[in-house]
Amino acid sequence: MLTAETVDRIVRFDGRNLPVTSLYARIDADPGRREDLQVRVSSMLDQIRPLAKDGGLGHDARLSLRADIARIKEALAEEHWRPGAVAIFSCSGRDLYEEVVLPQLVGDRVLVDAAPYVRPMLTALSELHRACVVLVDRASARVWEIYQDEMRELRSIRDKTVRNSIHDEALSEYRIRNKADEYAKRHYRNVARMLEELLRAGGFDLLIIGGHDYEVPAFTELMPPDLRAKVAGTFSAEPGSAGWRRGGVAEIRARAGAILAQYERQAEQRLVAGISSRVLAGGLGAAGLDTCLWAGSVAAVQTLAILDGSQEPGVVCDQSRWLGLTGAICPLCQGATRATPDVIAELAEAVVADGGQIRHVADSDWLADYLVAAELRFHAPPPPQGSV
Repeated sequence: MLTAETVDRIVRFDGRNLPVTSLYARIDADPGRREDLQVRVSSMLDQIRPLAKDGGLGHDARLSLRADIARIKEALAEEHWRPGAVAIFSCSGRDLYEEVVLPQLVGDRVLVDAAPYVRPMLTALSELHRACVVLVDRASARVWEIYQDEMRELRSIRDKTVRNSIHDEALSEYRIRNKADEYAKRHYRNVARMLEELLRAGGFDLLIIGGHDYEVPAFTELMPPDLRAKVAGTFSAEPGSAGWRRGGVAEIRARAGAILAQYERQAEQRLVAGISSRVLAGGLGAAGLDTCLWAGSVAAVQTLAILDGSQEPGVVCDQSRWLGLTGAICPLCQGATRATPDVIAELAEAVVADGGQIRHVADSDWLADYLVAAELRFHAPPPPQGSV
């Protein structure tokens, strides 16, 4: 699973003078395109084979790289990767081999260097939401985390409630109801405090609440503003019923997943609408690959919207960080550029490296005309003549 901890562990790896092979590959959902995967990965491995023979590396480094190539070929033959993308990091001479499944498509790339190449992972990580799901009633609550395709229970609470004891029967109906409401409010506040602790610890980005239709509003009213701002949606549930006890977790996951999908769609629509308004008004917005590549080259992009599945070849200057569609020479530093099969993926990595955000958009007629669009931090200066 892709997590910040996974990235951090890989970043900290020390090859002690042996190179690390970093390989990224798109995994198509269509099983009929697995042959294409074989061709693409084999082609990437062919790019680094000369280094394993006589690429200026020492004897031990060449042996390690040859073993990396063989290990990746072996994994490719197994075809066990699920749709999305995979990142592979290998340094056979130091016993490193790790596969990280990425939930989104990334550009194909292979790199042999002294350190693992993790920028595409950081780009994918920036788009992932960690959701907290709480199922609450007047006396109990259960809390789960949903991250990528996994759901795990975090905590549970059970608080005091009014029971039909002899003492309670002696009380008036009015006093019993008031006492029950008092206990319920105390319980809701306890649950809210627990969620605040999780939020402060970075435990979630979005909150989903389930429960009886008449109890969920009572709970949300007692939540502090910072928690209410995280609510992505609510759903109706009967936590104490027999049906929920038997199949409740699967039902919770399904309903929470639907809420998250709807939240993402609405967020995408708001983002695209905001960018299109800025572009139309001549404000801090950009649309089109040429314009966004230049804005990314000068760190002007705050949020980049990418139409899902978009991929275009281009060029990159690794010295000045200039990105373009064509050009053997960088117009900024006059250095040689590097060809890339997916300059949009390179742009996304550059935006994240500059502290910006990436959002892939599943469906947008407006964005389909441009492939990429962006909210800008500032208006980019005019590009060098002939750079776009």
